[in-house]
Amino acid sequence: MITVACYNLKGGVGKTATAVNLSYLAALGGAGTLVWDLDPQGAASFYYRIKPRVKGGSPGLFRRKRKLAAAIKATDFPRLDLVPADFSYRNMDLLLERQRKPGTRIRKLLKSVRGQYQYLFLDCPPGISLLSENIFAAADVLLVPVIPTTLSLRTLEQVLAFCAGEDYRHLRVVPFFSMVDRRKSLHREMIAQRSGALEQALATCIPYASEVEQMGVHRAPLETYAHASPAAGAYRELWAELQRRSAAR
Repeated sequence: MITVACYNLKGGVGKTATAVNLSYLAALGGAGTLVWDLDPQGAASFYYRIKPRVKGGSPGLFRRKRKLAAAIKATDFPRLDLVPADFSYRNMDLLLERQRKPGTRIRKLLKSVRGQYQYLFLDCPPGISLLSENIFAAADVLLVPVIPTTLSLRTLEQVLAFCAGEDYRHLRVVPFFSMVDRRKSLHREMIAQRSGALEQALATCIPYASEVEQMGVHRAPLETYAHASPAAGAYRELWAELQRRSAAR
């Protein structure tokens, strides 16, 4: 099972849209796919039309009362399942602090679903916390959406520095440009330079588009209602590029 965490220290950069659209494309391509909505806001759960509630909440999971597999819900799409968000996730750091080896608890929870799926997508809340450290320890790929602005680039540099300092050798940090508006000179310049922290960025850029914003109206992945749109095409190419890079490694 390949675990892809859609993560950024900064909020509002397209993490959930990425997790939802790529997970749908993975399942559409024939791969058994699981999404874990770790954000207490529950946007991924909302898009997939699943109530953001886990029986027993996060205490039930992290106190070893339930296995993660027991929290899985089927979506409306073949080969695509979801572990929904729960508002109790807002207290996840407190629960993790009380665990033995708190930095690896999520990785241990995932053992109950390994072998059942080819891909696991983690939709992660922003910030660096004990939860995010668990995510870094559990993920194979840290997929980081970056808006082409100075502050967004700064957060990517902070993530890279943190991961290097903690020695997550197994983890591949893969940035890409999200919410791109080519009418803006700063966006065009930053995409053209791709220097420093952006040298390893994927070539595909996700545009800022109303079709992506309409995911909340349709409560569905972009591919299901706007297949011909440039944004849907960009997500298809992003997924293909990520797969090619993973295969090359």
